[in-house]
Amino acid sequence: MAINLANNNSLASITALPASVSGGAMTLISTATASSSATLSFTDIDDTYDEYVFKFINIHPATDAQTFQFNLSTDGGSNYNVTKTSTWFQSFHNEADSAASLSYENGYDLAQSTSDQPIVYQVGNGNDEQVSGMIQLFNPASTTFVKHFIGRCSSYYYTNGNLCGHFAGYGNTTSAVNAVIFKMSSGNIDSGVIKLYGIS
Repeated sequence: MAINLANNNSLASITALPASVSGGAMTLISTATASSSATLSFTDIDDTYDEYVFKFINIHPATDAQTFQFNLSTDGGSNYNVTKTSTWFQSFHNEADSAASLSYENGYDLAQSTSDQPIVYQVGNGNDEQVSGMIQLFNPASTTFVKHFIGRCSSYYYTNGNLCGHFAGYGNTTSAVNAVIFKMSSGNIDSGVIKLYGIS
């Protein structure tokens, strides 16, 4: 059996994939940059894509030990109060190697609640502390189905450790979701970037 090798020259020569090979394109829609911002919001969500991805990069809170969170809107951002049900678990390991855990956190899940959905809790505000991660939002323009989301992140916990949050759930509405907001539980988002992509 022959082994086919690819090199930079051969890869650079590819101009199109065969019809039998499929793959989704990731299109950058918009970027929001925080600068002592109370919120970062996106109102450019419609039926163009079946999946939207938010990537948040170096989100740094102005106030120590805050929860980074999001919510959904069905009225273009006038109100962020979609009813949600979700699950939330975390893994943790501190820098001193003296504490580690993997646990379900029932204080950060939601059960038919319009409250903000926690992404991760107790993010540190030291100069080098921040949270980065992503959220996938599926078929938000549907007027038939609920709106599923999946998220994960890596955060600098305020007492010097890594906290990795994993969550999933759904907006329990058959109205189209057309806006998403991000904020801290208290205080501003001092700095950081959130990028919105559409997946086709």
